[in-house]
Amino acid sequence: MPAPDGRPTDRAGRTDRRELVLGSGSAARLRLLREAGLRPAVIVSGVDEDVDAVDTPSAVMALAERKGRAIVDRCPDALVIACDSLLDLDGRRIGKPSDPKEAVELWRRLSGRSASLHTGHWLTDTRTGSVAVDMARSTVRFATLSEAEVRAYVATGEPLGAAGGFTIDGYGSAFVESIDGSSSNVLGLSMPLFRRMLLRLGIDITQLWWP
Repeated sequence: MPAPDGRPTDRAGRTDRRELVLGSGSAARLRLLREAGLRPAVIVSGVDEDVDAVDTPSAVMALAERKGRAIVDRCPDALVIACDSLLDLDGRRIGKPSDPKEAVELWRRLSGRSASLHTGHWLTDTRTGSVAVDMARSTVRFATLSEAEVRAYVATGEPLGAAGGFTIDGYGSAFVESIDGSSSNVLGLSMPLFRRMLLRLGIDITQLWWP
């Protein structure tokens, strides 16, 4: 409930609740934050996502920072979190398939295999200028799919909107046998890592909870 002067309070009754801004148009990332009790504003950076990087970790870290820095000037006195995710299969970076044909070819390769989902996280407190950066990596083991299953899954359209051509909170959940690492990372934002990054900036995630 609000303080006597009308200012909003957090669960502990503190009035200094910080604004959180998600620098991404990802519905999955927004849902993760909301389900964790947070109410982020959303600003989509719209940056160019082409990057020269020798490996997947370098690419996701560079893109996360690019997305975050593109919006910080619009976020005074706020916490800004920006992320970028890519799947790594046999050393090859895989983002969102460009069309159904590419998605079918991707799933033929993923079937019965394991791949690594990397997400770069870039967090800043625009009040202080402090920055925390980190990356989460989760190993995903995929089921062996029939050709009919591959084509049916691609026909849903879901693979075209997700890094690596899959997600674990929709049709694709039936095709993911196991995850080694943060499951929320596979949805684009590792909540355990986000908590630790906030702590590096001197902020407890509970300060961001809404009643």
